[in-house]
Amino acid sequence: MSIDRRRFLAISAASSFGMGGAALAQGYGQAFKVDNDEGRPIANTRLPGEIVGEIPALRGVTYIGPAEAEITLYEFFDYNCPYCRKAAADMASLAGSDSALRIGLINNPILSPQSAQAAKVALAIQRKLGSAAAWTLYRTMLAKPGQIDGLGALKAASTLGVPAAELETIADSDEVRLALKAQMRMAADLGLTATPSYVLGNTGLLGHPGPKALARMIAASRRCDRIAC
Repeated sequence: MSIDRRRFLAISAASSFGMGGAALAQGYGQAFKVDNDEGRPIANTRLPGEIVGEIPALRGVTYIGPAEAEITLYEFFDYNCPYCRKAAADMASLAGSDSALRIGLINNPILSPQSAQAAKVALAIQRKLGSAAAWTLYRTMLAKPGQIDGLGALKAASTLGVPAAELETIADSDEVRLALKAQMRMAADLGLTATPSYVLGNTGLLGHPGPKALARMIAASRRCDRIAC
């Protein structure tokens, strides 16, 4: 890959982040008394409904599960977050065990420029082939050890049938750039300063609770519209 091609995915994560999230993040404590799978409290807070209500309008979100689902779990993640690797396996398990659940994957590459490069490739696949292919790429990339960057993401995407040159062009487009910026801004506005973080109903969760804890919260949300009844 030439120097120019190495830079085709370049993005300043810092300039896209920090748009109002810091103050809200200070409000994370325990709005609901819930524990993770290891029995430790998980940070959570009630989120402004008017901001949460804007999530479905975000461009480039990868959705798995029925469009008419009563419950949607949104994961905000970074491809180079070690905890996101475990979370990806758990998301796959949840998707397989709960056919009524809808999952939305939202990029929040706050750890490194390489994370942003990988996110742009994933968004290019989403734009070109749709959610099923983007879900496959998400699982493939987060199953790999080591750092994921633009080149690694292109290699992982090579089996999906889009020529690398075409994928680079889409990844470097204004549409993908604006979609990524909007997704990161949403995370910042919600104070989601950890990866992974989740939005379930009008509640934000910082960190990965584990599959059992998430399943309990989803079940509670169905019963009483809260993560704990």
